[in-house]
Amino acid sequence: MSVKDIFETMDYGPAPESASEAMSWLAKKGQFGHFIDGAFTVPGDGLESRNPATGEVLATLTQATQADVDAAVVAARRAQGKWAALGGHGRARYLYAIARLLQKHSRLFAVLETLDNGKPIRESRDIDIPLAQRHFYYHAGMAQLMEEALPAAQPLGVCGQIIPWNFPLLMLSWKITPALAMGNTVVLKPAEYTSLTALLFAEICQQAGLPKGVVNIVTGDGAVGEMIVASDVDKIAFTGSTSVGRKIREATAGSGKALTLELGGKSPYIVFDDADIDSAIEGLVDAIWFNQGQVCCAGSRLLVQESIAEEFHKRLRTRMDKLRIGDPLDKCIDVGAVVDPVQLDTITQMVAENTAGHRHVAAVPLPEKGCFYPPTLISGLGPADPLMQEEIFGPVLVSCTFRTPEEAVALANNTRYGLAATLWTENVNLALDIAPKLVAGVVWVNATNLFDAAAGFGGVRESGFGREGGWEGLRAYTRTKDKTRALTRIAPLNGAGAAQDIIDRTAKMYVGGKQARPDSGYSSAVFGKSGALLGHVGQGSRKDVRNAVEAAQGAAGWGGNTGHLRAQILYYIAENLAARADEFASRIDAMKGGRQGAKEVEASIQRLFSAAAWADKYDGQVHSVPIRGVALAMKEPVGIIGALCADEAPLLGLVSVMAPAIAMGNRVVLAASEPYPLAATDFYQVLDTSDVPGGVVNILTGAHADLAPTLAAHLNVDAVWSFSSTDLSADIERASAGNLKRTWVNNGQAVDWFKPRTAQFLAQATEIKTIWVPYGE
Repeated sequence: MSVKDIFETMDYGPAPESASEAMSWLAKKGQFGHFIDGAFTVPGDGLESRNPATGEVLATLTQATQADVDAAVVAARRAQGKWAALGGHGRARYLYAIARLLQKHSRLFAVLETLDNGKPIRESRDIDIPLAQRHFYYHAGMAQLMEEALPAAQPLGVCGQIIPWNFPLLMLSWKITPALAMGNTVVLKPAEYTSLTALLFAEICQQAGLPKGVVNIVTGDGAVGEMIVASDVDKIAFTGSTSVGRKIREATAGSGKALTLELGGKSPYIVFDDADIDSAIEGLVDAIWFNQGQVCCAGSRLLVQESIAEEFHKRLRTRMDKLRIGDPLDKCIDVGAVVDPVQLDTITQMVAENTAGHRHVAAVPLPEKGCFYPPTLISGLGPADPLMQEEIFGPVLVSCTFRTPEEAVALANNTRYGLAATLWTENVNLALDIAPKLVAGVVWVNATNLFDAAAGFGGVRESGFGREGGWEGLRAYTRTKDKTRALTRIAPLNGAGAAQDIIDRTAKMYVGGKQARPDSGYSSAVFGKSGALLGHVGQGSRKDVRNAVEAAQGAAGWGGNTGHLRAQILYYIAENLAARADEFASRIDAMKGGRQGAKEVEASIQRLFSAAAWADKYDGQVHSVPIRGVALAMKEPVGIIGALCADEAPLLGLVSVMAPAIAMGNRVVLAASEPYPLAATDFYQVLDTSDVPGGVVNILTGAHADLAPTLAAHLNVDAVWSFSSTDLSADIERASAGNLKRTWVNNGQAVDWFKPRTAQFLAQATEIKTIWVPYGE
């Protein structure tokens, strides 16, 4: 075309990117082995890696065997001690060297990523590769600062990492950089469809002189991931589908392995009637057609205010018809190829099975060969329609309307996922009112798909748990330097004789701010160390758990109160406990024997004061990100926390759990110490006189083994903690897979309850929500 033709038609001519260097590198390699202990293994039988845009075979990968995975884990284990001992500065030098090498070879990585994945070269070149480099630079700084900023932290050990095919190199950088920065070593499995940039990265590790065994990469299908999950590693980090994440949660239950999951999503894209429509449509193009919609946080669920819906959809359809689909190596292309024929078939089938709404397919030609799917809009759906609920993971946008901001929030949260959300409005008051109400780990205001190494990314609900990036992302790769010892089960005491008090003092459960009889109708005798009968407590059942959770749901407004108000109530609890300190100390001594009751009561009062002090001071952060705007890391309550309290510290164990949890705005369902429950049933009298709203604190008694499975499986419980001397860790983690709730279990290890651990409890009691707010005209 001539320049005149271009100006008259506004057509884009082809702008092909040369693939010669990438193809030369592939031709030289031909077949790939694994990268284990600093060297590539001899290639073996495996699978083909194909270009999804052409079907061309790019390379042959080796299918890892159990022996390969074992060798990688052994190499990582052997290298870990020396890598950690290298110190933060030593590790920072290597991470910096890798960052520089990624920059030097950036175009090779970008072209290879596009060949292997099918995404447009503009996205690989301008987004994926620079952001991967950014992660190595950023975490070089984290390694440098670790000893100064995180003096109580130490590495976990060997980390097994499993990444998906939608952002191959970027996901690798998200996983590897925090692990290496904190002194861990890794065994990483790239996706079977897209392993090539991971193998090129292995060469970069060699060029940087990275010590042998620090990074190990094994290739193959999902069976290799299963081998890594079952191997002798200290942590599993997984990004992928919710169904696989659930299986990993079940497989690792009771193993003591740390686990983070970044899973699927069905993210809402909310447009209010005062939004800049054209800007919102351009943002929507990035939200759903970026990387062909193969993005876990894609804004795939469009919610438009009813008054502008007709005009918005009209302009959106016009914009869709202008999208360019074709050769991903053409720098003028907007939408590339779907990663594999299997994924293409999945998208096609899901859309074909839908009979609701109105479908608009972009009026653009598709290439004759390759895995291409046209940008598609399905409007007029209802909230319960399958395509409004299920993740499609393709270039398909579904839409419905709303009338009021309250309805928008209700529709946005009407999903089992909670990864990301986007909202568009010119009203800053509306934006800052809606953002905290959205159940999502990330919220973008008048923007979409903003990511940075400094800002945590991750979800809630069935979108997983844990964060990638920022200070919050490092916690998943460290543990405290506490010494641990095995905790033996403490059984209830036996005795004989009548109660000492002539008038029976009935100890009931505490549900919804009221004393409640056990639904089971059964009670258990509580004997003291001397054998005297001290009283009876109810045996909790499934219905008692259900009632307590319902009461906690009814107290949802507690999280909306100010930290100052929560602090006042905690101080009031401490004041009322102090007034009855002698009584509580005597009760503890009567149950346990000895003279430690007064010490335990005093420590409980201190815990209440600490939680009250932090209630209005445990602040979020404003992350320094490379945009003209801010990324706010807001610390929000987890929700409803079920906790099995420590048996050995009947009052202190309960208060240490309860106080930081409610200080952060959570509601709790507490299973009291099983052998010494009367301290808990006395404590609810303190709560009754301390202005604690009904349902914020609920206390059950009974066998932990009976209460734990119901708490862990309950879909309205958001987290379960266990400090019981009955090791129920495996049961809790396995049952929690139902809604992928967070868990914090002791794995049969004892806790020194007299040693303050407030920081750990506050971190477990909060969820980080990152709210991105760009500014400027």
